[in-house]
Amino acid sequence: MADPVGARRLTEDEGRTLLRITRRGKHESIRVRRATIIMASAAGTPVPAIARLLAAHEDTVRDVIHAFNERGLAALDPRWAGGRPRLISHDDELFIVATATTRPTKLGKPFTRWSVRKLADHLTRNSARRIRVGRERLRQILRGHGITFQRTRTWKESTDPDFDAKLDRIEHVTTRFPQRCFAFDQFGPLSIRPHHGSGWAPRSRPDRLPATYHRRHGIRYFHGCYSLGDDQLWGVMRRRKGADHSLAALKSIRAARPDGAPIYVIMDNLSANKTPKIRAWATRNNVELCLTPTNASWANPIEAQFGPLRTFTMSNSHHPNHTVLARDTQAYLRWRNANARHPDVLAAQRRERARIRSERHQRWGRPRAA
Repeated sequence: MADPVGARRLTEDEGRTLLRITRRGKHESIRVRRATIIMASAAGTPVPAIARLLAAHEDTVRDVIHAFNERGLAALDPRWAGGRPRLISHDDELFIVATATTRPTKLGKPFTRWSVRKLADHLTRNSARRIRVGRERLRQILRGHGITFQRTRTWKESTDPDFDAKLDRIEHVTTRFPQRCFAFDQFGPLSIRPHHGSGWAPRSRPDRLPATYHRRHGIRYFHGCYSLGDDQLWGVMRRRKGADHSLAALKSIRAARPDGAPIYVIMDNLSANKTPKIRAWATRNNVELCLTPTNASWANPIEAQFGPLRTFTMSNSHHPNHTVLARDTQAYLRWRNANARHPDVLAAQRRERARIRSERHQRWGRPRAA
């Protein structure tokens, strides 16, 4: 029997990049969906559960995982073919990228950054290697090599001395004991304000959301728990983060497996998650706390579950208060958990769809043959 398909272990930079895309990207974009697939797979979530999470086909999920294992984060952007023959060689493209990533002052130019117009003009007049390229084609070349116009940023790397050991432990428990592996994290802060999103509407007449300048409702945090084996997600809204709320969530996880056998809970290094009281309770109740490395919350499997929760409960919404928001969130969780069907049923349906498409001589992702 072939091994299940899974994404390789994420590097620290890849984890931060994927987490940023899933949190701040456009909710229905291709990059967000692909980043969610990679994060969920790297965290140990099986392919059928990822397919249910994103309402995608299992073959699509496997293709994205294989592409990431081969090409890394370049798999977030699908490759499109077509166009006229190339006029600029691959070596020319590498020279363009090297020039764009070099400070203009080092090349004798009196400015600190390139614009597309200045860069194209410099390449055209460069005596060492002259390359004639239009501004739009120059932008496409840079983007194709992962070079975009960005603001400078600071960075924070994990200084955890047990970085690899913690990732090894998380990978071990999610692989060996998925039925007894859980994840816990806080999602927020959640405020009461109109949240833009997307939805079906007549052409040029999108749904309208009011503008608001009064936010007197405060904030809330969703304390979520996720069972990897059952693909079940539950949680409650809290006014704040605290050790008492984290302990209550852990008790609900322990109640999900009341047999007393060991369970494994993956969560981040928040101080409220590892107080002496929580550690003592975990020891008494046969619960192992698998903490993610510092500044590496992307290693928590529940992070991939928060993206659809934000998409279907927060975006395109205008809740009047936190009570209504909590009620709608619980309604979505009930619907989500009730529609998490058994993987064998989904596999049987996938085989049936493949058989029908093969009879029609139609390949996946291709239009039907004439």
